[in-house]
Amino acid sequence: MPEKIIVGVDIRDLRIAKTGGKTYLEEISKQFKTKNYDCKFIFFDTTIPVYTGKYKFFKLIEHIRFFTWKQVILPIKAWINKCDILFCSDYFSPYFSPGFKTVVVFYDSFFYEYPSHYNSQWLRIFKTLGVGAARRAEKVITITEYTKKRIAHFTGINPEKIIAIHLAPKGMAIAEPDPSYTPSLHIPSSKFILHVGTLEKRKNLVRLIEALKLLHNEGYTDYSLVLVGQPSPKNDMDGSAEINEAIIKHGLQDSVLLSGYASDNDLGYFYKNAEMYAFPSINEGFGLPLLEAFHHKIPVIVADNTCLPEVGGEAILCFDPFDTKDIANKMKMIINNPALHEDLVRRGIERLESFSWSSNADQLVKIFKGIVNKN
Repeated sequence: MPEKIIVGVDIRDLRIAKTGGKTYLEEISKQFKTKNYDCKFIFFDTTIPVYTGKYKFFKLIEHIRFFTWKQVILPIKAWINKCDILFCSDYFSPYFSPGFKTVVVFYDSFFYEYPSHYNSQWLRIFKTLGVGAARRAEKVITITEYTKKRIAHFTGINPEKIIAIHLAPKGMAIAEPDPSYTPSLHIPSSKFILHVGTLEKRKNLVRLIEALKLLHNEGYTDYSLVLVGQPSPKNDMDGSAEINEAIIKHGLQDSVLLSGYASDNDLGYFYKNAEMYAFPSINEGFGLPLLEAFHHKIPVIVADNTCLPEVGGEAILCFDPFDTKDIANKMKMIINNPALHEDLVRRGIERLESFSWSSNADQLVKIFKGIVNKN
């Protein structure tokens, strides 16, 4: 009987990440731990504390600790444990991998597309070590065919080495809310359009607000907008100021809710009760809220760019994200056409069946085994 392949998994991000990368690692790790893959998984973490303050010197020390872990300690652990594969889900894998192969995840190419949003030294390190190690990796995993093309374009990594595997919603979906639950936040009206995500400039939320104003101008004043999400921690990326200015400029203070952080109960309530989900983003790597909207049986309208049409398939209405009239027109199509509303809901439920963490993990393990068998 052949020996099980040994896969090392870097899970440091479970303690420090706060975005989609943490969700990805949580869900994939659950699959690795619970499904019978005929593999031995070893989960590597570090007890080095994470510095969350603002002092640059201590932040520098934190970066040094990170690279010491990633480039020295982690590969030694993988070698000692006789790993066949080391899987890293945070863009960075060891540059040198004695006795094992590396597989690394790139969620997007934003480091290249928005360089001003990142610390210049960190950007230089990423392009040198992160991309350099990815070029040496056996495989690079990404999350859509769109991001695969962008990563290959910017990094020069051979497209044949890059494999796109679609994500799935967290825990397969946001938890169903208690039917009697009512959020403490004041929702402007019972008919609301929903968006979930950080308030970054690339989310294009100012135009969504302008589209709501056009709706009101045409008499749809009973519709409001709920924007769930916190400001971006990076000033260059944050669009909060512009969003607030647009709300005031168009006199929509009583029609737009900026919820900030939302609990799981609040989020479930918003998804369950929204009239539709609007996704006007100018650039996305995947767009998980789109699938969460499918799960909660609400129609979805999205920007006709980047990965969103790929993920949404035939279950969405697309609009030009730079044309507020087009955004408003797509909203009206759903409002005024109950048959279209129901058709999009039905298509969304069908489309959702194409996405699961179980399938994602199955594809990863198939890749791991293929690498080992090839070598």
